[in-house]
Amino acid sequence: MTTKLLVSLLALAIGCLGASTGWAQAGAHIMVSPADLKWADVPSLPPGAKIAVIEGPPTEAVPFTFRLKFPANYKIPAHWHPAIEHVTVISGTLNLGTGDKLEEAKAKPLSAGSIAIMQPKTNHFGWTKEETVVQVHGIGPWGVTYVNPSDDPRKK
Repeated sequence: MTTKLLVSLLALAIGCLGASTGWAQAGAHIMVSPADLKWADVPSLPPGAKIAVIEGPPTEAVPFTFRLKFPANYKIPAHWHPAIEHVTVISGTLNLGTGDKLEEAKAKPLSAGSIAIMQPKTNHFGWTKEETVVQVHGIGPWGVTYVNPSDDPRKK
């Protein structure tokens, strides 16, 4: 390998270390620490939730990974997704249940380290008592469809 080629490859590698994870695509080698996450509002969820996309984009037919951060006392109305949903609780507790409407008594508390896997088009809901962070992964395209269309914050 020539010195010029080695220097070019080294410069490229160093330049990529500081790059945002937003450019990452399926199949790329990705390493992300929590400090690297870029949080943004989630238009498809009620106000207060934040999203950090790690791999994706979720709207395309590629593998995706993202984190969601929910504030304390947050409620997610009954909804479904077009693709299988894999949820891992990173911190806090996500109370998750299945059904056509949010019923706190029918939810199962999932603490940090817990995992939930839901099949496509399964109606489900969630809520928190404390700030909670979850990681979601799957293969897109991803979306949110509310059981009751009036719950959809994109229509308000």
